[in-house]
Amino acid sequence: MTRTQKQSGQEENGTGSGAKQSGRGAASAVQSVDRAVSVLEILARHGEAGVTEIADELDVHKSTAFRLLGVLENRGLVAQAKDRGKYYLGAGVLRLAGAAAVRLDVSQEGVPVCRELADELGETVNIAVLDDDAAVNIMQARGTASVTAQNWLGRRTPLHATASGKVLLAHLPPTLREGLLARPLHRFTERTATVASMLRGELDTVVQQGYAITTEELEIGLAAAASPVRAHDGKVIASLSVSGPVYRLTEERLPEVAKRTEAAAMELSRRMGYGF
Repeated sequence: MTRTQKQSGQEENGTGSGAKQSGRGAASAVQSVDRAVSVLEILARHGEAGVTEIADELDVHKSTAFRLLGVLENRGLVAQAKDRGKYYLGAGVLRLAGAAAVRLDVSQEGVPVCRELADELGETVNIAVLDDDAAVNIMQARGTASVTAQNWLGRRTPLHATASGKVLLAHLPPTLREGLLARPLHRFTERTATVASMLRGELDTVVQQGYAITTEELEIGLAAAASPVRAHDGKVIASLSVSGPVYRLTEERLPEVAKRTEAAAMELSRRMGYGF
C-alpha cells in the first residue's frame, strides 16, 4: 500500500491526523467546560477569590484561569470587585438559578391542582413551559378516562400547533413572538395554522379570552384547551392544559373545559404568588 493510499484509508476510518486533531479539540473543549464549572464551584464555596487562588485550585497557569474568568464575566456568570481584584458569582447565575427554581416550583405547586382537574374532567392535564421555540411538558396528571392516553411528560411540542404553545406564544414580548412567527411553521394536519398573519389574530384572541383551544392541529383525533399560569409579578411562566380525544372533547364541550382550565390555571397562579 502506498503512503497516499494509507493516508486516504486513515481519513476514511477517522484515524488520520484530521481525526486526531478533531478528537484533541473536542477533549480540550470538554476540559474547558469542566474547568469553567469548577471556577463557579470555587467562587460558590469561597464567596470570592483572586486569579492566583483560582489557578492554584485548578492547578493551571494564571493565564488559563484569567481566560476562563474572562469568558464567564462576559456571560455575566462572574463579576469582579475592581477595588480588590477579587471575583465573585455574577447576576447571571441568579438568573439561571431563578429559571430552574420557577420550573421546580410551578411543577411542585401544580401537582394538587392538576390532579384535582384531571379527576374532575377525566382527561390528561399538563403543565408546559417555554423552551426556546417549543413548549415542554414538565408535569402531568391523568384522569380516569385517559388511562390509555399517550405520555406527554418531557415532550417538546410546537408552539403554533398546540393549545399550551399558543398560550405561551401569545404572552411573549412582541419582538420575541414576531421572531418565532417569522420562522417556517410546519403543517402537522390540515387544520394546523401555518400563516403568520392568521396566527397573530388567533393569539390576540387567546390573550383577550384567557385561554386557547385547538382541535386536531397537532394530531388527528386530539383536542386541547390551555390557559396561562402567572408568577407573582404577573408574568406568564407556564401554561396549564387539558387534552383528550375529540369524541370526548367535542366542540360543544371544549368551551366549558377551557373555562374550567382557566380557573385551575388561576388557582395555580395564586399558589405562585399572583394576585397577592
